[in-house]
Amino acid sequence: MDDKNLMQNLLMLEKGCCDLYLHGAVESATQNVLGAFNSALDDSLSMQDEIYTKMTNKGWYNVCDVEQTKIDQLKQKFATAQ
Repeated sequence: MDDKNLMQNLLMLEKGCCDLYLHGAVESATQNVLGAFNSALDDSLSMQDEIYTKMTNKGWYNVCDVEQTKIDQLKQKFATAQ
């Protein structure tokens, strides 16, 4: 496994952890449990950001721009759906 694939796997795992911590926080029954999940979520989001930044700097995670017309069309679609 090369470095790019390793980083992609780490990013996917970290995103999965964020999802689990978020759901744990939403379902928390006490403030102590909520605090623990929120702390874990914050840490996990920081790690996800570090991995993303390193991948972006190496050119391994490219984000493409979306045309403004497509954004406007989507806004209009959801505005009329209400």
